[in-house]
Amino acid sequence: MTLLHGAAEDGDSAAQFTLANHYYRGLGVHQDYEKALALYAKAAEQGLAAAENRLGMMYEKGLGVPQSYGRAMTLYRKAAAQGNALAQFNLGMLYESGKGGRQDYSQALELFRKAAEQGEPDAEEEVGYFYQRGFLGSRDYEKAREWYKRAAEHGCSNAQNQLGYMAQLGLGEEQDYVQALDWYYKAAAQGNPNAQENIGYLYQHGLGVDTDYVQAQTWYYKAAGQGNSNAENQLGYMNQYGLGIPSDSAQALAWYRTAADQGNKTAMENLRALSDRLQAVDPELWQAANTAAQQAAEAQAARRVRIANLQRQIVDLEMDARLEESLAEPGPADASVPALGVQKLRKEADRYRAEAARLRAELAGLDVLAASTAPAQ
Repeated sequence: MTLLHGAAEDGDSAAQFTLANHYYRGLGVHQDYEKALALYAKAAEQGLAAAENRLGMMYEKGLGVPQSYGRAMTLYRKAAAQGNALAQFNLGMLYESGKGGRQDYSQALELFRKAAEQGEPDAEEEVGYFYQRGFLGSRDYEKAREWYKRAAEHGCSNAQNQLGYMAQLGLGEEQDYVQALDWYYKAAAQGNPNAQENIGYLYQHGLGVDTDYVQAQTWYYKAAGQGNSNAENQLGYMNQYGLGIPSDSAQALAWYRTAADQGNKTAMENLRALSDRLQAVDPELWQAANTAAQQAAEAQAARRVRIANLQRQIVDLEMDARLEESLAEPGPADASVPALGVQKLRKEADRYRAEAARLRAELAGLDVLAASTAPAQ
């Protein structure tokens, strides 16, 4: 930290960016967005694209500053113009969502392509998604699979899940549940909750495998542990109708409420129907079950927040590790050598990855539910 402070005060942009990361994350220092912002700004003033991108992220999320999509877009553009793949992806996401004030699929796809050509997995997945959904014309499942496979080879679990989804539905190819399950397993191995829920669905309905309610419930619990509302709704359904387990209306009510609180429309309908039936049969039983369900849903909601925070920190730390390594890579012949030195920058990247591994171990203890910890009391 002494070395970082000294180099940052001497005006070294890489040191300013790295020190800002420490304040941004609270690594070795108290988390302080104000100090992080000031240091990122100093590095950005010297044209460091990584710092411009991070400033954009802080404005987009409102971290230490009032949220401003316009300011975020300006900063992303500066970094993207220098070829920063993460900034290109971030800017593309704002154009895709329209959060910057103007939805522009053409601009978004152009930016995703630029980032994807640099091997950015999330950008490769987005290009595939554009072709799958046909945002700029007719759907092209062949091109979608091509880009998804590129992203999947780079470890993108969302792309692996999408490849499974396309195989399951037979989108542009022959329907193949076995291939779908293979892709889902690859994504689920990385903790992807959508893939976990999809595996549960295949086992519940015997698609490509023998019907196995125990396996279905196991995978639904994994997905529900990360807040997947479809899995929560399915657990409610299995409890209500006794699929592989004794019928339990209280458990079903709790799972439906947990999913409904996240806006799941099917769960809302199931919750309403089951509540009406329970009230008509035994109002006192329904009241007790409803109270327990509400408490369980609140506890699960708090747990989801903790899980989401851990997942966000892990992704950000891994991103920072890549950024630190990019600062250590050889630049133009006339570029100045970072005062920190290449080895120290790479060690800093290793430190981020070690912290990400620690948080991942903590997450492993939170993101899987067991039947004994199901929401109903």
